[in-house]
Amino acid sequence: MMRTRPLKVALLGCGVVGSEVARIMTTHADDLAARIGAPVELAGVAVRRPSKVREGIPAELVTTDATALVKRGDIDVVVEVIGGIEPARSLITTAFEHGASVVSANKALLAQDGAALHAAAEEHDADLYYEAAVAGAIPLIRPLRESLAGDKVNRVLGIVNGTTNFILDKMDSTGAGYQEALDEATALGYAEADPTADVEGFDAAAKAAILAGIAFHTRVRLDDVYREGMTEVTASDFASAKNMGCTIKLLAICERAEDGGSVTARVHPAMIPLTHPLASVRGAYNAVFVESDAAGQLMFYGPGAGGAPTASAVLGDLVAVCRNRLNGATGPGESAYAALPVSGMGEVFTRYHISLDVADKPGVLAQVATVFAEHGVSIDTVRQQGKDGEASLVVVTHRASDAALGGTVEALRKLDTVRGVASIMRVEGE
Repeated sequence: MMRTRPLKVALLGCGVVGSEVARIMTTHADDLAARIGAPVELAGVAVRRPSKVREGIPAELVTTDATALVKRGDIDVVVEVIGGIEPARSLITTAFEHGASVVSANKALLAQDGAALHAAAEEHDADLYYEAAVAGAIPLIRPLRESLAGDKVNRVLGIVNGTTNFILDKMDSTGAGYQEALDEATALGYAEADPTADVEGFDAAAKAAILAGIAFHTRVRLDDVYREGMTEVTASDFASAKNMGCTIKLLAICERAEDGGSVTARVHPAMIPLTHPLASVRGAYNAVFVESDAAGQLMFYGPGAGGAPTASAVLGDLVAVCRNRLNGATGPGESAYAALPVSGMGEVFTRYHISLDVADKPGVLAQVATVFAEHGVSIDTVRQQGKDGEASLVVVTHRASDAALGGTVEALRKLDTVRGVASIMRVEGE
């Protein structure tokens, strides 16, 4: 039997995502009510510019006083899509204090203060759901938090930023340089006027922190994530990748150490084999590859951003939270029981592709190989090309620690025969 009294929803933010949430709530009201077991009613919309015309939203629902809206006491669920740290953090905690559950898409806030927000939700017997914070419409948070709750996840490897994937895909498929590909992404609306958060890896790092925390039942904050942007990736790097049967992606990588005693989370460009499923992810799409003991290898793929896709994830959470409210229950909260230490990048082991500019004369390769051996870094392959006294030397290593590779490169720079280190890139996905 359906309850006739509606569940009341407060919407914080009515931009690209928020307006889609409001539209779907209105146009699919009957379906949502049937799925939840009660009607849902948009009770208020907090915005910065109340004079702006918002199609389908009655003017009397619009307010600039978000705090008063979440303090009303009759609100069942607050949907937060304003982003940023403040006032979002204060509004969410205030919502909990006044009896509401929260659905959020705020990756930056969750990566920085997720533990405190989960604690506040638990204290007030409320839900905190955030499927839309990572990878847009792709169901990912809930499968990690619920479907794989009985399994042991060992690695999460993914493309979680559509802007950077679009740029790198253009560089790969057309031979364009970074700036040319960025300009096209901006013209098409994939990149913001200031693309720093995307191209320098901040957006992906926040998502990596959230994914690592859920996957490994360990608190991982944004500060724990190693971050390296992709602005220095060149057409030459793509040519080298193709020579190896690889392409280049900006990856978020969360993994357990081989002994299981610690975890790492990192974001950086990497070469991946063309045979790996992530290599075929094109344009602005996202994909996440999960490796676990029992389930094996799983891949989640789809649109990672945009108003409608992100709103889809928000509405999925809204349905789940409303069902919980009707049943007088809450869903899964934070699971951080493992409390594994988070290791730094120096302890990460991976393969490396190093391109050196060297003198074209006898003995150079032997000198370079000696430096690698002295630092305990094993060489897999070497390719050398020379002309008119100058040469390029491309070395691909076996798995080595980031610390060992750093020492190797520092020693290489001191060799008289090494003119410079043209590029260093990690090789993942094998």
